[in-house]
Amino acid sequence: MDDLDELAEAFRRRLVERAREGASGAGDVRADIRALVDADAAALPDAEREALCERIFVLATGLGPLQVLFDDPTVDEVMVNGPDDVYVERSGVIEPTMVRFDGERELVHAIERILAPRGRRVDEATPFCDARLADGSRVNVVIPPLALGGPCLTIRRFRRGGFSLEDLVANETLTAPLADFLADCVAARASILVSGGTGSGKTTTLNALSGAIPERERIVTIEDAAELRLRQRHVVRLESRPASLEGRGEVTLRALVRNALRMRPDRIVVGEVRGAEALDLLTALNTGHAGSLTTVHANSPADALRRLETLALMAGVGLPHAAVREHVASGLDLVIHQSRAPGGARQVECVAEVVRVMAGPATREIYALRDGRPWWRLRAESALTTRLQTAARAA
Repeated sequence: MDDLDELAEAFRRRLVERAREGASGAGDVRADIRALVDADAAALPDAEREALCERIFVLATGLGPLQVLFDDPTVDEVMVNGPDDVYVERSGVIEPTMVRFDGERELVHAIERILAPRGRRVDEATPFCDARLADGSRVNVVIPPLALGGPCLTIRRFRRGGFSLEDLVANETLTAPLADFLADCVAARASILVSGGTGSGKTTTLNALSGAIPERERIVTIEDAAELRLRQRHVVRLESRPASLEGRGEVTLRALVRNALRMRPDRIVVGEVRGAEALDLLTALNTGHAGSLTTVHANSPADALRRLETLALMAGVGLPHAAVREHVASGLDLVIHQSRAPGGARQVECVAEVVRVMAGPATREIYALRDGRPWWRLRAESALTTRLQTAARAA
């Protein structure tokens, strides 16, 4: 750390103290920094004062050495495995960077700057944390003693406006005929589950599908960390909240799903089901809220249905397994399964209709990629075909 960095850190601490004492305004941070530097470092040449102001701003509000990565629009994810080990993901491919922190202390300061404005913190009692940046980027932090190589920071970035179905076609995530078909399914109020592994692009596809919801409808989105960027005007965004340091104030996804039913939604969009909220979502799908969308981690459409059943049973209300399976069979219409290729490309691998059999719900393929070529088979007598035909006549 050179003399200018030491001076910038000293000014940063003074700026924090002034803010705590209410001596600085609540408006322009840059103006506050400029006033402080002009008052207490007037002897420095203009060029050094300008550089000092910029360093203080980065220390006070930025991401430190990571800021250069965030200024690069091609970076989709930043992965810090320790002060000297920083990777990024570009176009689905992970690659190392030359970015380094001066030490563990500087990395910890960067983590604190990210978490503090969100009212979150990590320490030995709570050594991991999820949060999000002001632009919607998702943040995960793990510190020692859980992280053996030093503090780990993972930041997943999201497009400010999200992707459209046309964007996914351009990226070869799906084909144009499939995009048109899925848009028709959303408009016809089919209830859709998007499945796939971590990083397969489930949330991106969910966001793109939501673009086919008619503008006149009221949409309620429910997420652990707000990532969706819906383009409609009438959207209510809800986000869960963890317990405070005192263990109070937690608001779960399940509570938000229940509350959403009282908000007169036309559509409920749940970013991801991963717990007991699955039962409340299935209940909503079976009580007049058809056309809702969500995602789940799974390896195939059939696995997605089984996982949804398992999550619903976690609600612990004593509902028989057969009843849960019946909820799944009658509540869902379509499962879209997505995967990420070794080279990083995301593709919709399979689309399956949810059908009822004697044992409960099952899936029947409508679309699949076979040897890199699309395969289609939509039965004329299927319930989904009837839904699409009814919607087309109504339009």
